[in-house]
Amino acid sequence: MIIYPAIDIRGGRVVRLKEGDPARQTVFGDDPLATARLWMEAGAAWIHMVNLDGAFSEANDNLRIVEAVARLGVRVQFGGGLRQMDDLARAFEAGVSRVVLGTAAVQQPVMVAQAVEQWGAERVCVGLDARDGRIATHGWQQMADLTPVELGRQMAALGVRHALYTDVSRDGGLQGVNVGGTARLAQATGLQVIASGGVRALDDIRALAATGMVAGAIIGMALYEKRFTLQEALTLAGGVDAG
Repeated sequence: MIIYPAIDIRGGRVVRLKEGDPARQTVFGDDPLATARLWMEAGAAWIHMVNLDGAFSEANDNLRIVEAVARLGVRVQFGGGLRQMDDLARAFEAGVSRVVLGTAAVQQPVMVAQAVEQWGAERVCVGLDARDGRIATHGWQQMADLTPVELGRQMAALGVRHALYTDVSRDGGLQGVNVGGTARLAQATGLQVIASGGVRALDDIRALAATGMVAGAIIGMALYEKRFTLQEALTLAGGVDAG
């Protein structure tokens, strides 16, 4: 199971939002590059980066930060505001290893299929982010009339292999990850599902790994609040896995 330490960027700073709400923001640093180095020194092979300004359709220059992190030699999984093929091309040109498509997966499934065909299934991930059992889009500010399983199966039919599942109600709140929901989603869709949102303790990592069905876990707030170390999480997950 791959551990993805998270770096969410807003206004060039490292932040965390509670339940994706831009009004409930905590700033953890002004230097995303330094944060990336910290996670790399701890053993991270992947870093999950989110362009929150892009997710909220706000003008930004965060891609240059992502490019600088990718140049450090770590694999970057990147999402937030990627809604056109040109957005994906720029991300890959910046050195991103895998893109995450959320809103685009709902509104432009043809684009997802094109991305898989052009760049390969290993470089494309879809976000199955849900609130109260329904898919959330546009930085989790809007809802779609789809369940994560329904959207996941649609994406799998298009050749998608990777997905991340965020239980939005748990994100940034240290309430515990939705282990059962994540495992059931993987089983129902056949996708390699990455758990996201709510990881608060090493027991969450242990439980996810024990399912034998979860491909990875994204950890944000728990690391920033020093609930445990990245090294401890990597050990429980089976060590560093470059995927």
